Amino acid sequence: MTETTETDETGAEGSSPAPSRRALIGWGGAGLALGAAVAGGAVAVARPHEAAASADSSTGGAAAFHGAHQAGISTAVQDRLHFAAFDVKTTDRDAFIRMLKDWTEAARRMTAGRTVGEGAYGGLAEAPPDDTGEALGLNPSRLTLTIGFGPSFFEKFGLADKRPAALVDLPHFPGDNLDKSRTGGDLCVQACADDPQVAVHAIRNLARIGFGKVAVRWSQLGFGKTSSTTPDAQTPRNLFGFKDGTSNIAGTETDRLKKYVWVGEGDGPDWMSGGSYLVARRIRMNIETWDRTSLQEQEDVFGRDKREGAAVGKAKEHDKPFLKAMKPTAHVRLAHPDANGGITILRRGYSFTDGTDGLGRLDAGLFFLAYQRDPRHGFIPLQRKLAASDALNEYIQHVGSAVFAVPPGVRDKNDWWGRTLLTEEA
Repeated sequence: MTETTETDETGAEGSSPAPSRRALIGWGGAGLALGAAVAGGAVAVARPHEAAASADSSTGGAAAFHGAHQAGISTAVQDRLHFAAFDVKTTDRDAFIRMLKDWTEAARRMTAGRTVGEGAYGGLAEAPPDDTGEALGLNPSRLTLTIGFGPSFFEKFGLADKRPAALVDLPHFPGDNLDKSRTGGDLCVQACADDPQVAVHAIRNLARIGFGKVAVRWSQLGFGKTSSTTPDAQTPRNLFGFKDGTSNIAGTETDRLKKYVWVGEGDGPDWMSGGSYLVARRIRMNIETWDRTSLQEQEDVFGRDKREGAAVGKAKEHDKPFLKAMKPTAHVRLAHPDANGGITILRRGYSFTDGTDGLGRLDAGLFFLAYQRDPRHGFIPLQRKLAASDALNEYIQHVGSAVFAVPPGVRDKNDWWGRTLLTEEA
């Protein structure tokens, strides 16, 4: 279902519209009021691109923003990613809540293919426009925006007692070589879209709205989804050339989502019911070493053949694997739910290439994103096992890490990101 809610001339929708930057110009007197009124009139007739942006999904249409769960988790995985972790810089709780309301309004508009606030042009010439403008004329491209709160966030605003027990700091795993500048964060926003410019535009505008209250700690661009929530489609391949996420949870598998992904009532604090937990890991791939490795060894490392993606001794990718036919250190054998008491996570990873490392080697790999009901029973025990004996460890290294509590979805036009956490109202 596509979200195409109507708005008034200023972009107001619900009780908390994003404030116009024109309202911040401090000239005073009647001249400012007149200028704002004229600007509002100009904007009302100067945004034909917004009407065209509500195209259906077959032409890059809009993903639903409202719902019981946040979009961007079980949603069909888009082709591009811009992920950003933020640090909170304000100590003013009310100001932070106003920012979250403004973020929600901006997200509501951008996911529907609309501009932020009063738009990118047509307003007061002496003020910066509310929207940066690089997505003008582009389709919504199935943009989804997903917010989460890190463990350190709960040290802010007297919220320590609301930190879920499941939101544990991730332990140090064998082989980790974490870069502090790419690790942690008070909160995160995951922007996924089929157009990279749409995803970058979304993060850029949220960062602008949050100026003075939050600052980007680190971010990551991703391309070439490495897992899918639509298993009827072709399974994507990672930068090692192997199909990835063959057994991933489908967005239509409501029973598995309920069991493994969504936080249930009684799992923790009420404000997290309907939410999930996100683990993000930046995994550097030693591309040059892998490319000099024989095909047989590559297939032994994964436990699947490279052509079809079939498990050892099987003919088709989705044939049930016989784990004991694989080498004891094969990645699939160690990671499969049948070898881990049924541990299952929902993956939404992306490939990345961030130039070279100064020694002529590609700085490339997998930006791993995993959603689960409880990291203590999901990613953590699984990664402990993989870190100890996975043959793939010879060719990869975890260099960035973060974990976030992802609250439930925005219910309607009067709701906002984080409301269940930051207010007593449920």
